[in-house]
Amino acid sequence: MADDRRGNGHERVPGRSRRRFPGISSRAYEHPADRSALVALRRLSGFDTVFKALSGLLPERSLRLLFLSDSVRVSDRQFGHLNDMLRDACYILDLEKVPPMYVNQDPNPNAMCIGLDEPIIVVTTGLVELLDEEEMRAVIGHEVGHALSGHSVYRTVLLFLTSLAVRVAWIPLGNLAVMAIVTGLREWFRKSELSADRAGLLVGQDLQASMRGLMKIAGGNHLHEMNVDAFLEQADEYEAGGDLRDSVLKILNVLPRSHPFTTVRAAELKKWAGSRDFQRIMDGHYPRREEDKDTSVRDSWRESASSYATHVRTSKDPLMKLVNDIAGGAGDLGGRVRRGFGGFTSAQPGPKDGGNGPEGPEDAPGGPGDDGPREPRV
Repeated sequence: MADDRRGNGHERVPGRSRRRFPGISSRAYEHPADRSALVALRRLSGFDTVFKALSGLLPERSLRLLFLSDSVRVSDRQFGHLNDMLRDACYILDLEKVPPMYVNQDPNPNAMCIGLDEPIIVVTTGLVELLDEEEMRAVIGHEVGHALSGHSVYRTVLLFLTSLAVRVAWIPLGNLAVMAIVTGLREWFRKSELSADRAGLLVGQDLQASMRGLMKIAGGNHLHEMNVDAFLEQADEYEAGGDLRDSVLKILNVLPRSHPFTTVRAAELKKWAGSRDFQRIMDGHYPRREEDKDTSVRDSWRESASSYATHVRTSKDPLMKLVNDIAGGAGDLGGRVRRGFGGFTSAQPGPKDGGNGPEGPEDAPGGPGDDGPREPRV
């Protein structure tokens, strides 16, 4: 279906056979934990006024000038195929104003949506060179999903508030308060990335392309050496493998990250693609933007809590199983913990035996003491 509509930046919208979602609310695809935070922030009285007041304190103008002067702005005359994809994504998700997009010279595959006053999308040359057209379409849809949800606004403000809190960390217990803010902020970031992955699927409407893109971000441009099913099996092995020690290390590994691990993102997206919620959206049944103002904060938080409870109940992770058993009143807790640590408490030599004790998180690969591989930001 071709569309020649003009205005709002949608001039010469390319032809498409994919479904469009007029008036769709970002609540349709947002992860429950992401949605509850956004609904609460949107309902705060006067928050928009605070945004405008903070805009003068944030380096947004500097960033815009930086990208304008030292990157390539996507348009009909520059990276025209990316411009078509951007307009296409905005058309499908019914985003009225097409955000400016820039290509930045950087060999690392990356994309981001930033900005307080108006969102800006930036993709690196490493990403453009890595992905094919349908994979790139999903990534651009991912970033447009961030823009529609308002993630760029809330992320920018909350990052500013976090930076401000660090400056007053000398106050007693200030460090603990800052760490609590940062930890909660990163958890929301990770859930917002799952939301944006879903938006990318709604735009591309090609699950295999979304999967290929995530695989390439993890393993580079070697699709002939990779397999989607084997990649998803890694996610299952990651969740279910090991004992309680591995569960603790997983938590320590993910805490400093703003993005979930790539295999986890692939597994979460595949699960959502097979869900009733996704099918309802594809059938045209989804919440509309005009209803956002009537959304209940309490109901959103209830859905978020239910999502976390379901995760604990269905997770194959040893620690989550233990938590679920405790909640269910399982007996012999001490024995379960000892078995969960694989005899770790009694089998490992301590200092009095001449050993150095068990390997601590700071010494473990991927732990806080190890920088580990570069985190993809797409």
